[in-house]
Amino acid sequence: MTEKSLGKGLIQIYTGDGKGKTTAALGQALRAVGSGYKVYMVQFLKGGRTGELAAAKKLEPDFKIFRFERDRGFFWTLDHDQKEELKAEVRQAFEFIGKLVNEKKCDILILDEIMGILHNGLLTQDEVCSLLEKKPDNMEIILTGREAPERIKAMAHLITEMKMIKHPFEQGIGSREGIEW
Repeated sequence: MTEKSLGKGLIQIYTGDGKGKTTAALGQALRAVGSGYKVYMVQFLKGGRTGELAAAKKLEPDFKIFRFERDRGFFWTLDHDQKEELKAEVRQAFEFIGKLVNEKKCDILILDEIMGILHNGLLTQDEVCSLLEKKPDNMEIILTGREAPERIKAMAHLITEMKMIKHPFEQGIGSREGIEW
């Protein structure tokens, strides 16, 4: 935590089927670090190398990204044992997040792809809502991912929906380093 205080910390959600949810959260992180805040991001369902990992290293100790999962394929491609391993890793990450919140280790906490974790039944809405209820008044929490549940949306102060109108995938253009990852 920094000496600086946010005052009233809010809950933000970046959701929808369009590209840019993680990017928006990273932009918020960059702005916050530039204003003297400490930002932690816990990424779910992402195990491979990404540009944000390399960029965050350059901003440490003010911005850190944490991952607890092994690099795997998409959730729907995993067998039962792999899903159980993933569930244990998610549980470890969620316990870590609980400590960050209880001890107010940062000013802004980003839970990247937490909605995917909920959608796949790796955590419950009750668990996430309970965490949000314990949020210190001067901590901002940002949640990202598709299909934000109504119950969690009701707790948010800001919700931005990214809507896909046109996407390069539709034109046969694959994901590109530094743009999509």
